[in-house]
Amino acid sequence: GAFPVSDLTALQLRRWRDTLAASPPRVRTTQGAPQRHREVTGEDAKRARRATVNRIWAILRAALNQAFRDNLVPSDAEWRKVKPFKKTDRARLRYLKVEEAKRLIKACPPEFRALVRAALQTGCRYSELTRLTAEDFDPATGTVHIRQSKSGDPRHVVLTDEGIALFRQLTTGRPGNAPILHKADGSTWGYADQRKPMLDAVEQAKLEPAISFHGLRHTWASLAVMNGVPLLVVARNLGHTSTRMVETHYGHLAKDYITDAIRAGAPKFD
Repeated sequence: GAFPVSDLTALQLRRWRDTLAASPPRVRTTQGAPQRHREVTGEDAKRARRATVNRIWAILRAALNQAFRDNLVPSDAEWRKVKPFKKTDRARLRYLKVEEAKRLIKACPPEFRALVRAALQTGCRYSELTRLTAEDFDPATGTVHIRQSKSGDPRHVVLTDEGIALFRQLTTGRPGNAPILHKADGSTWGYADQRKPMLDAVEQAKLEPAISFHGLRHTWASLAVMNGVPLLVVARNLGHTSTRMVETHYGHLAKDYITDAIRAGAPKFD
């Protein structure tokens, strides 16, 4: 607003950070109606709120650092003193067991079923899936090419035989620039179009606790890790530049893999 950036203090920034963390998150509200908020109860909800604040703080800090690099402020000392909340990324991720995934697939209408199956076969984000065109699938190598990802780096996602069969079915007879996944009327999936059909399918499949569409990405990663796929391979297929995120969220699922590797390869002295 009208407050000079050069006058910001670490104390002000900490108070803003803490106030934001203590406030309930806003939820989608009808235009003109009073803003609604989601109730924050339980330790996991508080952790999630602090994680959100950390992401907001990262954006603000980046803007402040840019101002300093552009010589718009004389010093960056004050916001360098403000640290993000610790231990905010240790939530237990919801993922589906194979039997639950099958129930979800059966509960989906045909056009949404293809989208759900593609997510379960690739671990791709919703936005990545909706941008796929027929030419992005290479049956010779059994991969799909993600041209635009969250990190900005393209990647090739390796498919199983089951995944190859799915994408071959979805792309047969379609021109190269045609979207692989589309609605019943042929139009493309738009921003947040997956939310309502996902809620309906989860309810129809009687999945408890409920799971979001993004949870299908966690499902692919969790089941892959539990089946012994190395964390580095999982990270590469998901599009992570390192194994840090995979280790944080899925490392506990790889205990058997780690145990077998150590017992097979660690030195023995007797």
